[in-house]
Amino acid sequence: MAADDTLFDREHPLELADQGAFFVGGQYVQKDGKRSMQGQMFVEFQVPRVRRYPWPLVMIHGGGQTAVNFRATPDGRRGWADFFLASGYAVYLVDQPGRGRSGYFKGYGASAQRDADDIADRFTAPERAKRWPQAELHTQWPGSGVPGDPHYDQFYASQVESMADMTALEAMMRAAGSALLDRIGPATLLTHSQGGPFGWTIADARPALVRGILAIEPNGPPLYELNFTGAPHYFEEGSMGRPWGITRGPLTFDPPAESSSELRFVRQDRLEAPALVQGWLQADPPRRLRNLAGIPILILTAEASYHAPYDHCTSAFLRQAGVEHDFVRLADRGIRGNGHMMMLEKNNLEIARVLREWIERHIAPASGAS
Repeated sequence: MAADDTLFDREHPLELADQGAFFVGGQYVQKDGKRSMQGQMFVEFQVPRVRRYPWPLVMIHGGGQTAVNFRATPDGRRGWADFFLASGYAVYLVDQPGRGRSGYFKGYGASAQRDADDIADRFTAPERAKRWPQAELHTQWPGSGVPGDPHYDQFYASQVESMADMTALEAMMRAAGSALLDRIGPATLLTHSQGGPFGWTIADARPALVRGILAIEPNGPPLYELNFTGAPHYFEEGSMGRPWGITRGPLTFDPPAESSSELRFVRQDRLEAPALVQGWLQADPPRRLRNLAGIPILILTAEASYHAPYDHCTSAFLRQAGVEHDFVRLADRGIRGNGHMMMLEKNNLEIARVLREWIERHIAPASGAS
């Protein structure tokens, strides 16, 4: 049985058996006659004194973020990492290569900037800009969600520059994530946003070591980037973002595809609802994603997030490729008003309980101390 959530507060400190940090991945490269390392990934871990779940939970953050997303909320409450520790899970948190404690080097090329007003419009106060139809439903950010509000300022202080070359970063994460699993053994992956494709590609590289994937609003939709323009049309298709469908780099398809140019795509044949995107699927007959098939997978989407209009497209792409999974909209569970940064919002622990319940139902039940 999982830990009693009533003990999950500041008056009841977490009890640990072990904690530490290390780096995985990386290789030496020459630039301007100097040797440096690129692609290494920082990992921190904590193991609870009473361990009730057999496999660690590896949390992979999204774009412009670091592992701090899972440590605490901007208004000072406990985060998802502490919740799962209190529930008896060993937790591993990473900073993506070229990000945070993994370090940024000139050889990574251009970096992506993080404009404070754009961040507010997308993450913390989307109800203000109303760039997608569901944005006005957002109610769960702790505070006004705009620059000058103390909780927003805490959140924005955590934003970091990161590699603009997402294809190169994905390849680095595939290598570093594989090295992490080679070191710690089988684990469950929890990915968020830009980190979503890393779950697919790490599992593709190490299918025997991935016990499950919790994809929290994974980067999408398939193929093309999506721009949000507000009323009346809301959606505008942008540049090619994921030529392998749900990733920028290769996946193991059956029949095999040596290049993304061998894959053929068509639009979904119908629009499911006016407020949703009409996405892309493989043309018939679809190739199967054989290394992802059979891994328990959850795709979780919030009611007011910019993912609400299109995460069903990622779900449809996976299902067509033979990857059965659960696609859950929080609103269908009675959890309303959340945006994309749900792990930081007022009801973050209510959502964490949904995730814990799914893990223990689909991957492995909680047990006694180990």
